[in-house]
Amino acid sequence: MTTVLIADDQPMQRFGFRMLLESQADMSVAGEAGDGIEAVRLVDRHRPDVVLMDIRMPGLDGIEATRRVIAAGAATRVLIVTTFDLDEYAYEGLRAGASGFLVKDAQPEELLAGIRAVAAGDAVVAPSLTRRLLDTYLHRLPPAPAVPAGPAKADPRLSPLTERELEILTAVARGWTNTEIAGRLHLAESTVKTHVSRVLAKTGSRDRIQAVILGYDTGLVAADRQ
Repeated sequence: MTTVLIADDQPMQRFGFRMLLESQADMSVAGEAGDGIEAVRLVDRHRPDVVLMDIRMPGLDGIEATRRVIAAGAATRVLIVTTFDLDEYAYEGLRAGASGFLVKDAQPEELLAGIRAVAAGDAVVAPSLTRRLLDTYLHRLPPAPAVPAGPAKADPRLSPLTERELEILTAVARGWTNTEIAGRLHLAESTVKTHVSRVLAKTGSRDRIQAVILGYDTGLVAADRQ
């Protein structure tokens, strides 16, 4: 059973989400929050598997609420719900640690599939779209920690990686799918999946999206460079 917390300041929106979730045999609603502060409090109390997190809420918005949920070290994963699929709010949500985002007018089956995917540890954003978000909005946030001079691997966050794993991370950060990585690096797709899993584990990345962001922050790839 996947437990879901609904965080949205619109009562009708929460009602719609609740009706949809309660119609599923494998999902239950852990609670509802009308603002970010309440969302963080309820996550701490109920430890849901997934939070459906609205961006614009009074008091504490969904971005800061996401940061606090992730910083608390809970296993809860955040799925951002936003109005537009390519905007700075979605981008900032990913940087804050969300595992993906969906638009509010998504089809019910898309929302349910997204919740199940996030609960299983996957990310709900296509790699190419993650790259577009980064390329478009990277310059709007405070700069990442300075990357030491010399090879990117000098960054301590990358030091546990082998040369092959560094190559895989670079490909992931460029928005390549596993199939594309396998074709370009002449590897079996199953081998690529194994490498990606090891990269996530060694770098402490919660999912593929966070690995993409790590690739930018450490200078492995740069905005607008393929």
